[in-house]
Amino acid sequence: MQVQALVLSKRPFSSITTTEINQAEQQTTCERLLQDLILELNQQMQQYQQQLNETKKSFKGFTSMMDEALQHYVQEYGVQPLQVKYEMRKSIVTHDFESEILERKYLQENPNEYQLEIAKHLLELRRDVEKSKRALLELKQGVFFNKSSLSFQSIQASISTSMDTTMNNNKMPPSLLNTDEKRLRYQKLDLLAIHIPEAELTYYRFQHLFDVELARMWQNHRTLVKNQGMTTALTHLLEQRLTQMTSRWRDIFNYRIDYFLRYSYDELDYLNNNYEHGQIMKITTASSALILDTTHPFNHEQLQLLSRGPSYVPPCLMYVLFSNESIDDIVKKQFAPFNHQLMTLLEKHKINLAVRMEIQDTIFKEFKNCFSKSIPSGLSQRALYEKNLIQSIHSALKKHHLILRRTADNMNTFYIGNRQDFEAKADQYLTRSEDYRVLININAENNDKPLDVALKDMIDSMNTLVEQLKTHKAIKDDLYKRFIADVTKTKLPYLYFLPNISKENGISLVPIITSHQSATWKIAKYLNQLLQPFVDKILHSTTFADETDFIRKFYHYANTERRLRPTTLFCSIKITNFYALDEHQHMIDVIGYCLQDNLVTNRLEPLNIQTIRNLLYVFLYNNIFRYKDNIYAFTKGGPNTMPLTTTLSNIYLFVWQKKLLKEIDQNIEFFGRHNDQLFFTWNKSNALQLETFLQDIREKHLNVRFQKLIGSSVQFMNAYLENRQGQLYSRVHYDPNIPRYTLPYVIGHSKSAYSDWLQSALIRAVCYCTSVEDFQQERTYLELTLLINGYSLLFVETHVKHFFNHFHAQTLRFSRSQSAYDNFRQQWFTFVEQRQELTQELRKFDQNDRLIQFNYIHDFGPRCRFNREFYQLWFHYFQQHPKLSQEKCKIILQAKHFHSLNSLLAMEPPSPPVQQ
Repeated sequence: MQVQALVLSKRPFSSITTTEINQAEQQTTCERLLQDLILELNQQMQQYQQQLNETKKSFKGFTSMMDEALQHYVQEYGVQPLQVKYEMRKSIVTHDFESEILERKYLQENPNEYQLEIAKHLLELRRDVEKSKRALLELKQGVFFNKSSLSFQSIQASISTSMDTTMNNNKMPPSLLNTDEKRLRYQKLDLLAIHIPEAELTYYRFQHLFDVELARMWQNHRTLVKNQGMTTALTHLLEQRLTQMTSRWRDIFNYRIDYFLRYSYDELDYLNNNYEHGQIMKITTASSALILDTTHPFNHEQLQLLSRGPSYVPPCLMYVLFSNESIDDIVKKQFAPFNHQLMTLLEKHKINLAVRMEIQDTIFKEFKNCFSKSIPSGLSQRALYEKNLIQSIHSALKKHHLILRRTADNMNTFYIGNRQDFEAKADQYLTRSEDYRVLININAENNDKPLDVALKDMIDSMNTLVEQLKTHKAIKDDLYKRFIADVTKTKLPYLYFLPNISKENGISLVPIITSHQSATWKIAKYLNQLLQPFVDKILHSTTFADETDFIRKFYHYANTERRLRPTTLFCSIKITNFYALDEHQHMIDVIGYCLQDNLVTNRLEPLNIQTIRNLLYVFLYNNIFRYKDNIYAFTKGGPNTMPLTTTLSNIYLFVWQKKLLKEIDQNIEFFGRHNDQLFFTWNKSNALQLETFLQDIREKHLNVRFQKLIGSSVQFMNAYLENRQGQLYSRVHYDPNIPRYTLPYVIGHSKSAYSDWLQSALIRAVCYCTSVEDFQQERTYLELTLLINGYSLLFVETHVKHFFNHFHAQTLRFSRSQSAYDNFRQQWFTFVEQRQELTQELRKFDQNDRLIQFNYIHDFGPRCRFNREFYQLWFHYFQQHPKLSQEKCKIILQAKHFHSLNSLLAMEPPSPPVQQ
């Protein structure tokens, strides 16, 4: 048809009509016109080539390298965009041709009026379905590419006005500039969060109309409605036409993704043709994902890398760092931690040496088979580029006296500040804190002993106390050997600080103390294994295991038992000194009294209560750490990185919260706690009397410091809770001071961790949100968060579909039916309860030393395939083993990355042993 139009345009209109052109003449004319056009184009190409050659000669010093760079530029930014457009036009012509052929074939079957009308209507609906579906996908895909066709001009104008006003009033500090960038980022993503659900509803509406119409057609056909049947030939052709419509819109979508998003060719059009409208706009800047508290020297590429956050893992870094070694040597390094764990376990269970070696060889062979692959050249180039970029960032941090830290809220966000200011805040924190005291000033001239000698004496003193317990037969020889600290293997803990950005009036610091392989580490690990089951048992009825456990129990209280009254008040309490509740001796006394009150005998497994008190004394009084030139000791609590510290605080608060429970009728009220957060309902009196009651508790127990919220609506464990005249309303709550559209900080294998996080976040959303509208908005928020942080649309769609398909509720994803959502929500509450039971079983495996965990370093290769092969091998070798079979133990194999940005740029160097 296009050729025919060309023929007609070249001949006088008065002398010919379409019917007068016979086939032979038309063929000859077309060939001649095409030959003329090709000749003309070849001549133009020769002229342009001649002009290019002359221009090159006119430039002095024009080299072959410059010529190669020029050709590459023209190919990438000149030829390739035209090629993309050409392929698209060719695809459209092909689809038009195929559509015309299928339509003619359909007409050749002599369809009646109904058959013509139903085909037309279904095709129109399929077009609307595909068009709306592709528009929705393009909106989401745009977020992944950090671009959108939505207009952000009004948002940018308001932010620009705000910035101009501030700059005119005074010189704007860098942190304020960064705040405006963040506000712009949030407002753009918030706008997308409004448009995406609207696009989803449009798509769902058209899909529903199409499904209804198609079902009606088949219903009419099956029930033999007069003149409304469909022949096999018509049905087959209609299916082909519908499939062809889908293919057409898929090609259009792929073209738009490539042209506008992936390669940004529209930006060239915008610059070259001075377009005023229609440009795809960027959503965020790299620096908007960072907390900037000072001026910085970083360029766009460096900021872009840092914006990926502390959890980001540079790809194939191990291959680049050990580029002088063979692939086999690198694979051995990746396998080494796994091999050590495996051999230690097999030796512990006295597996025959020959069998051990066979298992080791078989697993390593499979490991090598999976991971002995050379990385693609593109990935290798990226790895080298990012390695150099990391080195440049490290140099800039050192040169400009900057500090880089992940934020204390455990989100995947970096903070950049002035090192001198940061350390001044840290020094001020230690000076004002009552939780630590200076034990040794390393630089003091009047020190009796060198530091290493003093530390050795402290460890020897601790070991002497443990030896006395053995002498008095309070502990057996195996525990004595387990508790003794080896000076050559003991590491001195050190203190570092993370910035807390959740305060409205500035940035505060949160202390983090390393504790692994410290002098008290072994004792702490054993005591926690001993006390944790005891704590779980006595605290079970008043403890929330996690967020979903809390809301499930509160939902049962409010909706199932219907104990929520219109006048019921909510109270949430946050313990602010959870890890430093009391002085050591009083803490030991409280733990001892709690054991006496809740144990049938005077013993907890192999130890009596007095021995536990003595071991707690050794633990609490021998925790030390280093910061700069001082060695500090704890006056209250212990390291916040030790699980035992959390367990001891939970026991202490269990005793403290009894004062609250005395005033609460548990037949009426709801009460529970999760570590440092406590929640209860109040029907006894008004808010003022509750305030008075809590103030009285505060004054009687000054050592427990807390903040409280009282009212018909409060926030607790990231939930907003409201009593609406006896009806519970809840949704997910976000602290306005915490960055939004940000992933959590994770360690190990980031992709696997974020896969688990998305599943948990979706479950939390459905449990927290009483309204289907709130749930759908939260789901959209989670999808946007992953997309804007670089996770593909395929990754997001796969996990979201899996979430809905778990209860065969895929249609609920785009539905706004409250009744259907309520049923779906109830199913997830049941799931959460069952999952909690499985978690308890897993904890029992751990407590009984039957939870076995392996890990290996993963950089590149089929991780899931190797994991499957390993589990099959384990089953093959140990299916009849009395302790290592699948029924007797739980095996967890996890991959972990070599280094994250946090470990490469923001971590303090590890402590050396106390004595070399």
